[in-house]
Amino acid sequence: MNLLSWGRNSTVDTILDTLKARFPYVAPRPSVDHPAVNVPAANLREFAQSLRDELGYSMLLDLCGVDWDKESPRFGVIYHFYHSDRKVYLRVATLAPDDANPEVPSLAALYPAADWHEREAFDMVGVRFAGHPNMTRILMWEGYPYHPLRKEFPLAGIETELPAADVAAATKAKVIAAPMMGGPFNAPTADKFHMSDAEPRAADQSWTENKPKPGQSG
Repeated sequence: MNLLSWGRNSTVDTILDTLKARFPYVAPRPSVDHPAVNVPAANLREFAQSLRDELGYSMLLDLCGVDWDKESPRFGVIYHFYHSDRKVYLRVATLAPDDANPEVPSLAALYPAADWHEREAFDMVGVRFAGHPNMTRILMWEGYPYHPLRKEFPLAGIETELPAADVAAATKAKVIAAPMMGGPFNAPTADKFHMSDAEPRAADQSWTENKPKPGQSG
């Protein structure tokens, strides 16, 4: 079968069957929109290279770290690849085998777009990416003691000392915990088959940081 023959009219089953035949370690993943597969972390890099070099998935659109809470493996990463000629999306999920020190291979050398996304996943969820050229935080400062998107991190945040002692002394301020405005955030699924239409939206958009939620002070 010519793997590059997939087109916009190809069925999800055809894509998944082709992937399973080509990569024995691939397993289908439930999805309401795009083809999705699970790939073991040990096979992730070779799979991604084949996607790029052989199957025409020239773009890595995004990736994010996931905390599955009480499950084990607890941490994973979700990737979205795109075939720009055929207009086909592919979702790939992998799990970090070690719950205490979660790590998966970096794809930054294959897809440069992975660079900052992997740093964000490390910063927010604590998943490291082996082989990344600069595995440092990108949103929080170095030395920040938490990963804010882990399940145990409270939605209101945790009060933390400012990283610069001179700024803290001059302002007499701390990083103060604040409510999560508008949450929870949900991704619409019904009839939303384009990625940009399925972006998460705040469930309650009637209040903002300038207009406090009823019953809460500013």
